[in-house]
Amino acid sequence: MTRRIDVAVFDSEASLVDAARSCRAHGFEVVDVLSPHPVHGIDEIVGIRRTRLPVVTLTAGAIGFGLGTWLQFWTASTDWPVNVGGKPWDSMAAFLPVTFELTVLFAGLATVAALLIRCRLKSGARVRIDGLGVTDDRYALLVASPAGSRTASEMDVLWTGLGAERSFATSEEGR
Repeated sequence: MTRRIDVAVFDSEASLVDAARSCRAHGFEVVDVLSPHPVHGIDEIVGIRRTRLPVVTLTAGAIGFGLGTWLQFWTASTDWPVNVGGKPWDSMAAFLPVTFELTVLFAGLATVAALLIRCRLKSGARVRIDGLGVTDDRYALLVASPAGSRTASEMDVLWTGLGAERSFATSEEGR
């Protein structure tokens, strides 16, 4: 299914926030908000849920902790038990540095991998935002509507009423 993406460019953060609120009130799906800096509170306005990356980080860290502890215990007491001065084979104090490092390693790598997968980023991907100026001093609001639901002139009237500097439409193929 093809849907039209309407893009409006604003010159201030306040205009962007007001337009996002208005679009949500009119029932539009806000696809994305482009900004040169983080806009506080825009997540709630646009309807973006909190991230679940902390769950991935905690799970991977627990797996790293468990594997690190198990590997050292198994190696020291089962696979290659070496009696060094009568010390116990299963000394947790000796296992702490490696266990900590594996916890951090697993948590960090899993977080990065989950972020890249969730954001659909891959090596060599290029994002093109030509002529919008959103990396300089402009703000853009991308709103989706099913093809044929609103005409371009109706959207221009809406954007003008919301204080958009300029607007245009593009299309997106269904995912």
